[in-house]
Amino acid sequence: MQQMEESPTERVRELAQTGPEAHHPVTKAEKHSSWAAAIFVESLKDEIVGVGRKLWERQYVDGNGGNISARAGSGTLLCTPTMISKRDLEPADICLSDLEGNILSGNRLRTSELLLHLEIYKANPRALAIVHCHSPYATAFAMTGTAPPIGLTAEYEASIGPVAVAPYETPGTQAFAETVLPFVQDHNTILLSNHGVVCWADTVTHAEWLVETFENYCKTFLIAQQIGRPLSFIPDGKIDEILALKRRLGYQDARMSRISEIASQAEAKQRAELEGLVGPGLTRLEALD
Repeated sequence: MQQMEESPTERVRELAQTGPEAHHPVTKAEKHSSWAAAIFVESLKDEIVGVGRKLWERQYVDGNGGNISARAGSGTLLCTPTMISKRDLEPADICLSDLEGNILSGNRLRTSELLLHLEIYKANPRALAIVHCHSPYATAFAMTGTAPPIGLTAEYEASIGPVAVAPYETPGTQAFAETVLPFVQDHNTILLSNHGVVCWADTVTHAEWLVETFENYCKTFLIAQQIGRPLSFIPDGKIDEILALKRRLGYQDARMSRISEIASQAEAKQRAELEGLVGPGLTRLEALD
């Protein structure tokens, strides 16, 4: 009797029972690595979706504004798509892109401002996640082309500090993306003139925290000005203590060179003091010889 051809369903069941390694041999380490990578990507998608909803709930984005991305692996990143409210994001909406902006997977078109994210990632390997939005108080400063003054709260100094202001270019263009390049090494928060703010960090959640911190700082500064009393700034010596802490933690700050100079001066002073103590002793020993 002629043997019946195996149905596709039966073939799928056979593959599931015997395991993929029987048909495409892979090592246990390779399987574990592949599964771990898949789990990591899915968790990143969930985090992006959650942050998108936080941005919408806090009214930091409106319409389909704002975008989020995160490094997904060597040479790849996840990003939000265009033309969708951050409130309505689902994990399936997130796009996978390479570092040239080519979409590798995803059912939606990528954000038009992915070029901005790509320039930051290429310029600064420490940037692992990016959030860009149009939060009202930060954007108000962006409309004036200025940043709020520094040195008013310790929490703000510890997490952000000086904020750069990038010149205006048409959003979504390569010229727009390149406006941040002079600032991305020393600043984790950059105002985009007449547009909004972009923050980078080691995780999507932490990048969103920077957005929150900056927005609240801008708001509080404007409220403080309405009190009608002079602002009280943190003394420079105390700011240096905060900078020293940021340096130990590996955080960036445009004022780090000031700490380096202070450290060099302190080392020189210690050497001079040590030489002052050791020098006379050596002289006496030489006299004994």
